[in-house]
Amino acid sequence: MTIKRLFDIATNALEKFPKDDMFATKHQGKWIKTSTLQFVNMGNQFSRGLLKLGIKPGDKIALITSATRTEWAVADFGILQIGAVTVPVYPTISSADYEFIFNNAEVKYCFVSDVLLLDKVNEIREKVSSLQGVFTFDDIDGAANWQEVLDLGEDDATQNEVDDLSRAISADDMATIIYTSGTTGKPKGVMLTHNNIVANIQGSDERIPMIRNFDYKDARALSFLPICHIFERMLFYLYQTKGFSIYFAESIDKMGENIKEVRPHYMTVVPRLLEKVYDKIYEKGVSSGGLKAKIFLWAMKVNETKKGIGKPSTLSEIIADKLVFRKWREGLGGEIVTLVSGSAALSPRLNHIFQNAGIPVLEGYGLTETSPVISVNSFKHMRIGTVGHPLKNVQIKIQEDGEITVKGPSIFQGYFKNEETTREAFTEDGYFKTGDIGHIDEDGYLKITDRKKEMFKTSGGKYVAPQIIENLAKASKFIEQIMVVGDGEKMPCAIVQPDYHFAGNWAAIHHLNIGKTPAEMSGSPELKARIEQEIGKINRELGNWEQIKKIELSPEIWSIEGGELTPTLKLKRKAIKEKYINLYNAMYGR
Repeated sequence: MTIKRLFDIATNALEKFPKDDMFATKHQGKWIKTSTLQFVNMGNQFSRGLLKLGIKPGDKIALITSATRTEWAVADFGILQIGAVTVPVYPTISSADYEFIFNNAEVKYCFVSDVLLLDKVNEIREKVSSLQGVFTFDDIDGAANWQEVLDLGEDDATQNEVDDLSRAISADDMATIIYTSGTTGKPKGVMLTHNNIVANIQGSDERIPMIRNFDYKDARALSFLPICHIFERMLFYLYQTKGFSIYFAESIDKMGENIKEVRPHYMTVVPRLLEKVYDKIYEKGVSSGGLKAKIFLWAMKVNETKKGIGKPSTLSEIIADKLVFRKWREGLGGEIVTLVSGSAALSPRLNHIFQNAGIPVLEGYGLTETSPVISVNSFKHMRIGTVGHPLKNVQIKIQEDGEITVKGPSIFQGYFKNEETTREAFTEDGYFKTGDIGHIDEDGYLKITDRKKEMFKTSGGKYVAPQIIENLAKASKFIEQIMVVGDGEKMPCAIVQPDYHFAGNWAAIHHLNIGKTPAEMSGSPELKARIEQEIGKINRELGNWEQIKKIELSPEIWSIEGGELTPTLKLKRKAIKEKYINLYNAMYGR
C-alpha cells in the first residue's frame, strides 16, 4: 500500500510486517511487548474514545512523557487518524513555556506520563481556557487515566466514523505542531503536514544501511531520545515502515542495562551522549592500571593513527580490535549496525574513534522546520567532518553570505499564528533560511561551519565563528561545555564549564586539593591553569584573531533545568551571558 499519511504507516506494517513485538516498553522490570495487531486495535479504540470526548478534526492534543513509551505511540496514531493534531511537548521546559504553548495551540486535552508532569500541567491548568481534561499513562490516585478514553472506545460500533474521517484526511493536512526549544524568546510552533514527514521518511530511507544476513523486519531499534523531538520522531516512523521492532529505553540512567537486554541494531544519538560514552570508556581504560592500562592506551594510539575507516587490516589493528574495541561493541549489545547522530555537530576526532572501533556513526543535519533531515552520511557515501550528501528530494542553495537555504516537500508550512515570522523565514524565491552557514564541497558533501546568528565581529572588525572553536574545545576531557564570547570586544574569550567529575579524578591522581563541589573547583587556580593549557592547544589551530585569550570557569554544571541549555542541549547564549555577567566582565577587565 502507498503511505501518504502518517497513520498509514501502522496499517501498512500490519499488512506487511505483522509481529509480536512491534513496540516494547519496560514496566516493573519486565519488557511488555505490543504486537502490530494489538497496536492497530488499540489505536482504533483510542480514536473512538476521543470522538466520544467530542474531539473533531483540527483539534489540538498535547502529549508529554518523561521517557517515550508504547502509550505515546498508540495515542499519536489514534489522534492522527481522526484528523486531530498532536502537540508533543518537552517534559523539561518551564511552566511559563507550558502555559504559552497550551494557550497558543489551544490544546483541548493533554496526556502525560507521570505524577511530576501532571503536577506541572496542573500548575497552569487554570490559565488555559481551552483545556478540557488531563489524562495520565501511569496509574495515579485522583487523576484521570488514559484507560478511561480507551474504555469510551471499547464498542467498535463507531469504527465506521473513524474510517470515514481517516479517508477524508489529505496528505497536505496538518499533522503536528512542534514547538522549537528556542535559544531566545518564546517557542515557535512549527506546523508540519503528514506529507512533510512522509517525504522526509522517503528521502531518508535509502540512507539506512542493510543488516548482513537478515532482513530489516528482524531488526531492533532502541529509542531513548525524546520523541517530542522531530529527529527521533521521524526515525520512529521510518523504523515502522521497514518493519523494525522498537524498544523504548527506560531512561538515560538505564541505557547501559537496556542496551544489554535489547541488543539493538540501530540507535539514534546526540553528540553529547557519544562524548560521555567515550569519556567513561577512557576513564575506565586508563584507571585499570598496570598492563591493562598500557594495552588500552596502545590500542587508542592504533585507533587514532589508522588511515581511513573500516575493518582492521594491519596486524596491530587486528590485535587492538580483539583486545579492546570488541569490548566496546559488546558494551553496545554486540549487534549495532549503525548509530545515527544528529541535533548538533559531532567532533570529527570522536567520529573517527568510533568508526575505527567498528561502531559506524552516520552523522546528519536538519531542523524541526525541515522534518528534519536535510542531509546525512551513508555507508555508500561517507565523509567525516561533513553531514553527507543532501537528500534527493531536497534542494539546497547556498546564499551569498554562506547561509544554507532549502526547498522541498519536507519543508514546513509556517509558524503557527505567526505570519510575519513565517515570511521572514523564507527567501523571495521560496527557500527556507536555515540560519546555518556552510558549503557543499567538490564531491557533493555538505559541511556546516556555524550558526549565522551566533557569528560575531570583534571591535577590530574580524568575524569569529564560535561553534567551530567550541567543538574543538569539547574534544578535551577537561571541558564539558564552553561558550566563546567577544561580540564587539577587542578579543574572543570563553566561559568554560569543566567536566568536574574528570577534573576531580585528575586532581586526586596529582594529589591536588581543588575542592569537592563545582563552586569550589571553579575557584581552583590549578584547574584553571590546566584548562588554559588545553585552550592553548586549540589556539594553535586557529587564526590569531579567533584565538581565545582569557577564560573563566563556571561554578555550576549547565543544564536544561538551570536555564543554560535548550531541551536539545544547545547553548542559551543570552541566558548564559546574563547569568555569568560577572565572569564576562572579569575577562574584559571591567
